[in-house]
Amino acid sequence: MDLICYLHPGWAPLIRPAPARRAWMDDTPESFAYRCLPLNIANAHGWEILSPVGFDAVWNGEAGADAVGIRGEPGSDPARMPVSLFGQGVLTFHIEGVFRTPPGWNLWIGGSPNRLKDALSPLTGVIETDWSPFTFTMNWRFTRSGRWVNFDAMEPIGFFFPVSRAAIEDFTPKFEPLGADPATLERFQAWSQARDAFHDRMRAEPSQAPADRWQKHYYRGVDVTGQTLVGDHRARLRLKSFDRAATPDVPAAPAEDAPRSGRAVADSDDIAALAQALAKREWLLEAMERQRDLAAPLVILERRSGLTAREFLERYYAAGRPVILTGEMTGWPALAVWTPEYLKAKVGDRLVEFQGDREADPGFEMNKATHRRQAPFTAFIDQIQQPGAGNDAYLTAYNSERNGEALSVLHGDLGFLDRLLDPAAPTPHGMMWIGPAGTFTSPHHDLTNNLIAQVVGRKTVKLLPASDVGKLYNHRHVFSEIPGLEDPALDLTRHPRAAELRIYDIDLEPGEILFVPSGWWHQVRSLDFSVTVTYTNFRWPNDAHANYPG
Repeated sequence: MDLICYLHPGWAPLIRPAPARRAWMDDTPESFAYRCLPLNIANAHGWEILSPVGFDAVWNGEAGADAVGIRGEPGSDPARMPVSLFGQGVLTFHIEGVFRTPPGWNLWIGGSPNRLKDALSPLTGVIETDWSPFTFTMNWRFTRSGRWVNFDAMEPIGFFFPVSRAAIEDFTPKFEPLGADPATLERFQAWSQARDAFHDRMRAEPSQAPADRWQKHYYRGVDVTGQTLVGDHRARLRLKSFDRAATPDVPAAPAEDAPRSGRAVADSDDIAALAQALAKREWLLEAMERQRDLAAPLVILERRSGLTAREFLERYYAAGRPVILTGEMTGWPALAVWTPEYLKAKVGDRLVEFQGDREADPGFEMNKATHRRQAPFTAFIDQIQQPGAGNDAYLTAYNSERNGEALSVLHGDLGFLDRLLDPAAPTPHGMMWIGPAGTFTSPHHDLTNNLIAQVVGRKTVKLLPASDVGKLYNHRHVFSEIPGLEDPALDLTRHPRAAELRIYDIDLEPGEILFVPSGWWHQVRSLDFSVTVTYTNFRWPNDAHANYPG
């Protein structure tokens, strides 16, 4: 079926398939709001009309058309500004287009679902667009006077989707007892019991993994036994964009909301050019990975011992290829003696810095500067040995500058990788990580080549090639939007490309060293009390961070 928008000369509406994302949903802890599939589907269940200009508006509380004040951003086209036309605190947008739907189909017109505006609310209408030769207006009504309301350019001002005109009148609504449908009653009771049991389990044994903190039956379109009940369940909508072939001069609307770092936005042609450039880079990265997939030695994560410096340089360091080094730490005293009791006796009550109170903050990695805590080393070790210590306290490489002197007494228990590392570097003995079982480092990449030397305890590492940057939804600095890679639902809604990730699952044992090339993504979880040392002081250049774009 066709949905047509007829354009008069000079009309250039900005229309896009509505994205499922919402800023307030992004900001919920662990982005939990996206676990609600009905919200996701509603958000994306139509097309958004975007404002071509940025402006502010205010209502003085009176009924006249002059009671609404509107001021545009500098340089805004007055012809494309909203107007106060009807009075009663109503703000009106003229929509440039005559819409046509198939016979018997209307358009539902309103505000974008689950987008909120303080002091202003969208009005909703249903229009018979299978015959109407008229344009329509999108209207918002102030709910509070004296409050300036802002719209950025490219911000949604309207939302529409087709509805069958007669279908709603064909329904016969009625109440019946649940027992009238035995199959539904049985499935409901099974779900209710499973949900109660799940909540009891979460109270007794709270999960550290976000993916394990919610049930996903509705999300996956199955009952509690895993049985699929319908063949057309939707976890994500894929609406088509308006075809611009017949009107090439009409600008394309951006696919997602532009960052709100400032009021100005790029010209639509610039946005389209940027999107094309990014798409080309994504294509190139994917093509390169597929090329490497043709040769098994290039994609297998090798475990090697006795590597010469030259072979390490040529086969791994210069090639940007990870490897697990074994046998390099043989004879290091730390492997045998670094128990919590030994470490406490050795370091004593020297003051150390660590990352604290992480559990309450889903963005603990991005907000690590706010989680700096200090304590005597003995008190820190006692804290992380408490039952269920989990991810709340962790001494990390981020704290290494403050901890250099306090932990220097442990350097004598470490060996040195002379073939690979520079002993004259400012931090020749590496940066230390100490924490309990359950510490977690969310998906990120570093700006340097790293050696991760596992001294005490075990860690699981999920390692991904640098070329997967687009599939990991990098959004702030070196961090991914994805809080954890174990969540099986991540590829179903906000992060569809996560289904294509190339993940190397690594169990890093004491005495093993993982080489992680610059830009490679990794997620790390401790399985035991763990001590790790990371090194960046290679004998070869390791300065990719110097021209990082920020």
